[in-house]
Amino acid sequence: MLFAQRIKTARLENGLLQRQLAIALNIDVPMYNRIEHGSRQAKREQVLILSDILNIEQEELLTLWVIDRLTKVIGKDKDIAGKALKKITDDKIWR
Repeated sequence: MLFAQRIKTARLENGLLQRQLAIALNIDVPMYNRIEHGSRQAKREQVLILSDILNIEQEELLTLWVIDRLTKVIGKDKDIAGKALKKITDDKIWR
């Protein structure tokens, strides 16, 4: 929920309402609320929009978004997560 916490903090710091961000993302307020509370994940394109509106570096917000996604996928396999991420990095799977 690092992503959710970051966007909520930034929204409050910028004096914005959830309604305003929901409109910018073209979603309803309950959907935005779920994103901000971590019970729903934002789409990548929504992350980029939020980055612009909330004045957060894209890399920072995308990093938090990816961490939350990975955490959800890893679930109960935390003991092998580090090994899996190391293998991805060492083997240069993404070229």
